[in-house]
Amino acid sequence: MLVIWLGYHEFVEEPAQFRAAGMPNLHQDTQAELSTVCFLGAIPALLGLGWWWVRRVLAPLGTLASAVERIDSTNLQQPLPRSHSGDEVDKLAAAFNLMTSRLDQSFRQTHEFTLHASHELKTPLTVMRAQLDTVLREAGSAPNEQDAWIRSQLEELSRMSRIVDSLTLLTKADVGLVTLERQSVPLDELIEASFEDAQILAAASQILVTLGPLVQTTIIGDRQRLRQLLLILLDNAVKYNSPGGRIVISLRASGSQVELEVTNTSDAIAPKTLERIFERFVRGENAQGKVDGCGLGLTIARWIVQSHGGNIQLVAETEGLISARIQLPKAGSIGSSQRP
Repeated sequence: MLVIWLGYHEFVEEPAQFRAAGMPNLHQDTQAELSTVCFLGAIPALLGLGWWWVRRVLAPLGTLASAVERIDSTNLQQPLPRSHSGDEVDKLAAAFNLMTSRLDQSFRQTHEFTLHASHELKTPLTVMRAQLDTVLREAGSAPNEQDAWIRSQLEELSRMSRIVDSLTLLTKADVGLVTLERQSVPLDELIEASFEDAQILAAASQILVTLGPLVQTTIIGDRQRLRQLLLILLDNAVKYNSPGGRIVISLRASGSQVELEVTNTSDAIAPKTLERIFERFVRGENAQGKVDGCGLGLTIARWIVQSHGGNIQLVAETEGLISARIQLPKAGSIGSSQRP
């Protein structure tokens, strides 16, 4: 606009002013003014051309950056886009592809090792458990110390077996070897059945388990895995609770999703720990050295939720309360009811 105004001033306004002053021939040589206006007019054109050229040159870098941001352990086999022009950006993409290929191979070796190790550990653990069970049955008159020792070893073997089974499941899930059923599951009925199990688990510690708002709804998923999810959450809510505490289970509808929430009284968990609580072998401060476990339950819970297209988070509510919140896509609502 400045260049246009300058051209208008030099070639329209000034000649008109000179003609009005009776000097029409004074402003005849306009070559210098024309050169100045053309030079100034070329500046924005050159800047625009330069901006376009820079955007064009950097476009492959933007595409590469977007592709790199999408890389995770599940898609390392997918190569990054290349222009095959031989320029620096193409060489960078080729280097990234080589790196992801090596990472994919490392991940696969780790998964295979974990899977084979878990499989090999199952047999000796089963044999040891069977032998100890036999000794325990046959040692009817054994001293109390020996009997307690055998039972202690059986508990440790059971714990190791659970860890091996959990690692096997997660490793198979990582490489896509676990197939989930897809059927209509009345989630509210599944919660009511799990509610009865939670009352049995909580009775020894005098923990009060109640049902909050419970919306009748159906989702598409694997019934057994969803039941496993509920048992993991409720078992954690009981184990990491305090005697005389409480647990509240609720199910609400939110648009096309249902929100499952399990809230329990618990000791505080540090925010940094909450950010990593779904990682393998990570346990909260309220569990370390106090409650038996291996830190794989919530990892399995997250896998089940994500396999059903949902998300899960652990939230520290008001002081003394922890909530596990789950959102799952809703297949269809069949009414609603609430319980106190």
